[in-house]
Amino acid sequence: MYVGKAKRDELLERNERNGHLFKIKHDPRITPLGRFMRRYSLDELPQLINVLTGEMSLVGPRPLPAEDLDPDGLSRVHAAWAEQRTEVHPGITGIWQIRGRSDLSFEQMVEFDMDYIRNWSLTLDLQILLETPLAVFSGRGAY
Repeated sequence: MYVGKAKRDELLERNERNGHLFKIKHDPRITPLGRFMRRYSLDELPQLINVLTGEMSLVGPRPLPAEDLDPDGLSRVHAAWAEQRTEVHPGITGIWQIRGRSDLSFEQMVEFDMDYIRNWSLTLDLQILLETPLAVFSGRGAY
């Protein structure tokens, strides 16, 4: 990201998503290298350390940035979703990452998270892990 560019709160009116998501397709704060890294999810690689330390799983609901949630890390508006997300480890990849990434609405993301939590199985995790490289290499919905 560029140093000294507009801060997130200065760009709120350009937010292209609703709910607890902040996305701008052509975010002026992101460098060309950063845009490439985001498109191919290279910016996610450091989270493998969190997997190795047991703080995250390879598959699970993606953690959202703290500023996208209420001060307690949950959501009063979407309480059931926020509470159920705490029952499983957050993951580097998940259903909504392979089904559309940032092109999905917040409501679709919530529904995918809830479906994952309700229907978790080792088979589902393996399916998500197998489909993740295709989603990453296609770059679709990544910004």
